[in-house]
Amino acid sequence: MAHVAFLGLGVMGYPMAGHLVKAGHTVTVYNRTSAKADKWVADFGGTSARTPALAAKGADFVMSCVGNDDDLRSVCLGEDGAFETMSDGAIFVDHTTVSAKVTHELYQEAQSRGLGFVDAPVSGGQAGAENGVLSVMCGGDADIYAKAEPVIAAYARICSRIGDSGAGQMTKMCNQIAIAGLVQGLSEALHFAEKSGLDGAAVVEVISKGAAGSWQMENRYKTMLADEFEHGFAVDWMRKDLGICLDTADETGASLPVTALVDQFYKDIQRQGGGRWDTSSLIKRLRDPS
Repeated sequence: MAHVAFLGLGVMGYPMAGHLVKAGHTVTVYNRTSAKADKWVADFGGTSARTPALAAKGADFVMSCVGNDDDLRSVCLGEDGAFETMSDGAIFVDHTTVSAKVTHELYQEAQSRGLGFVDAPVSGGQAGAENGVLSVMCGGDADIYAKAEPVIAAYARICSRIGDSGAGQMTKMCNQIAIAGLVQGLSEALHFAEKSGLDGAAVVEVISKGAAGSWQMENRYKTMLADEFEHGFAVDWMRKDLGICLDTADETGASLPVTALVDQFYKDIQRQGGGRWDTSSLIKRLRDPS
């Protein structure tokens, strides 16, 4: 069992930190809004700290799940950042979806301070976090990853090291690229069924058992047919992630025409006021193209 600090208690981090307590670890949390940290302590026990530095002091592992590149830099290197108080040999594990650029920057800074650093973005959404069955894709030094993996296991269904620093974030980009195309395809299929006078549920019952089946189809078709979009990863966050994918593609020379198109479709959803709708809301654009 380890002493763990967890920085960021959003819809993902809140249950993830809770699973660490359930696994027997000693957990100290930090959240920018202290009331959320107080609620977490009331729900799970453990302790809270006023700053990332205080949370990280004496911790064997420091986990983060914050918003974006700037948020991650802030909790690591900003005023009262975690890197200032982490003990020699302690390991920072970042679950935020961020750019590979900031990952490399923080990995090098961690090394210069005698710290380990693992980039470990997750997939599985809020439900995966709550149920402790996230897919965790990691980058970093093999020996550092080997120490962190048993702790990450508290909320993971699968946890795998893909390669050196940054490989986890690059793999998460692959994940988001694949999801974007899948959700658009599913939206078009359900929209086509509706326009053709077919029973959408009956259609999915048949096609989901064949080559068209996917996680998105199995878990989102009912709410899509019901025009309900409060069940998962928000459009605003998806656009942030797709922006990272497209910027990285420019750097690597990769061609992402479908991803670029779907990103613009999500922009249309934002214009409709759906920035906080889940990503399956792409079908709203087809139902109401205005």
